[in-house]
Amino acid sequence: MIKFNIPAYTGDEIKYIKQVIENNSYCGDQEMTHRCERIIQDRFKVPKALLTTSCSAALDMSALLCNLNDNDEVILPSYTFSTSASCFALRNAKLVFVDIRPDTMNIDEELIESAITNKTKAICVVHYAGVACEMDKIMAIAKKYDLKVIEDAAQGVMSTYKGKALGSIGDFGCFSFHDTKNYQMGEGGALLVNNEQYFDQSENVWDCGNNKKAYKSKKVSEYSWVDLGSSFLASDINAAFLLGQLENLDKINDDRLKSWNHYYELLKPLADENLIELPYVPKECKHNAHMFYIKTKDNNEREELIKYLRDKGIQTASHYVPLHSSKAGRKYGVFFGNDKYTTFESRRLLRLPMYYQLNYDDIHRVVEEINCFYNDHK
Repeated sequence: MIKFNIPAYTGDEIKYIKQVIENNSYCGDQEMTHRCERIIQDRFKVPKALLTTSCSAALDMSALLCNLNDNDEVILPSYTFSTSASCFALRNAKLVFVDIRPDTMNIDEELIESAITNKTKAICVVHYAGVACEMDKIMAIAKKYDLKVIEDAAQGVMSTYKGKALGSIGDFGCFSFHDTKNYQMGEGGALLVNNEQYFDQSENVWDCGNNKKAYKSKKVSEYSWVDLGSSFLASDINAAFLLGQLENLDKINDDRLKSWNHYYELLKPLADENLIELPYVPKECKHNAHMFYIKTKDNNEREELIKYLRDKGIQTASHYVPLHSSKAGRKYGVFFGNDKYTTFESRRLLRLPMYYQLNYDDIHRVVEEINCFYNDHK
């Protein structure tokens, strides 16, 4: 069986977990948390990073920091994970879904401005598969209309747009360290705060709405409840596991890129015959090989290929059902304009096995079986 995903493990994680146990310091905002946050800040050139229990928690924090009120509107793509939307719906904001580009599967930046109303307060972009959205255009629109920008960079750790790390461009960036991501701590994430205006408030929101960080740094004489918030802190034992991975950022990234490039080279002949489509990466973007996907002719062909590969012992996966077509999406949002690409493209995308230290023989076997499938269907 070739598995779809095997969570990354470098061997250094256990060393740091033992240190936490020896120090009897398990809760959040301790040594391992601080070390992880410093690596994120230094490597990705962000002024503040706060380790969280998940990317969903980081998104929840960003929604709180945007100070959304009832019926405020947030523009976002429908092709994304549910928490990209639910974080704003929880603040009673109206979700305005915009169509995607078929080449990158990212929000179509050319459609955003026409979706803006006097109720629009924020734009949430999702960097699908670690490939950046067109951030120059999006940031220019946000500046023109005084809107906040939240980058859902759950899949984008180590990816860049014009040399800038994903998550470092908007007001807030959100990372995921779930065990399906390139770097993982089982469950975890980080909020990147790029707007100086929110440095202090983000610390309060992060820790139950209390100003405990200010108290620890002796900015105040005692700490108290000063804002809305929750316990968004990751435990130090989880941070210890993540530290073993963050210290191997390049090693893991290089390995995944080699696997991604190998897939691309081996599958290009099928793409040249127009039997499948391969991922597209704009020239101004550097991606992190978060996933490798192909696009089939249509949904029926994708489902046949999934079954064929499963019968051959190869795990694959489709991805998001567009949110605007879901029960909650219909309740909390609307789709702006025409759904020209979101549904159609989502129903033909197939994700192939991709993880750290994926065996080259397994890549060849996956490609061989895909070739066999299409030889039988010619």
